[in-house]
Amino acid sequence: MALVPCQVLRVAILLSYCSILCNYKAIEMPSHQTYGGSWKFLTFIDLVIQAVFFGICVLTDLSSLLTRGSGNQEQERQLRKLISLRDWTLAVLAFPVGVFVVAVFWTIYAYDREMIYPRLLDNFIPGWLNHGMHTTVLPFILIEMRTSHHQYPSRSSGLAAICTFSVGYILWVCWIHHVTGMWVYPFLEHIGSGARIIFFGSTTILMNFLYLLGEVLNSYIWDTQRSIEEEKEKPKLE
Repeated sequence: MALVPCQVLRVAILLSYCSILCNYKAIEMPSHQTYGGSWKFLTFIDLVIQAVFFGICVLTDLSSLLTRGSGNQEQERQLRKLISLRDWTLAVLAFPVGVFVVAVFWTIYAYDREMIYPRLLDNFIPGWLNHGMHTTVLPFILIEMRTSHHQYPSRSSGLAAICTFSVGYILWVCWIHHVTGMWVYPFLEHIGSGARIIFFGSTTILMNFLYLLGEVLNSYIWDTQRSIEEEKEKPKLE
């Protein structure tokens, strides 16, 4: 019975991300017309990651419903592949990148919003869309982690994957600066090269920490759930 509400929830979250992406792409901002377009912003990349992840979740749910009771081994094999892809995407991309975007954006915003989200953007991006990009990502991914158990990859391969993503994005940001002479994020203009190296190194470390946090949180949620279920199954002493 719990499967149907989870399906509906995932479809709703997927549709919300599609709406956010469509509304964001419809905004005519000067930065969208420059080199790299929307793809130079980690927020946009994260929105795509989240939409793809929940798309995989919905596809997995549909495949599970269609496969249930069929006894078709090939369909079951394909379903296991989908589940593995879903779990890997959450562990390596959706959780660490999503939490990173929320945490770093609002931390810098609280310190000085002009360094990350200048007031000029209020003329282009409505408040609800800003929260859709930088706030709701966190509760959505936590809800998904709570409603379904996810099998994390080996720690070494998971950390290697998130490091590859982090370094790849840092190189992309540096390449954009090399081509255009402008940094993607305003605050990078106001710090020296040494401070930028420290910042980029710190972000990579933080990404790795968030991967480990997701692994621990996933284990804690489902170990606790398993303990509760075992307690319920124990015969009560009269």
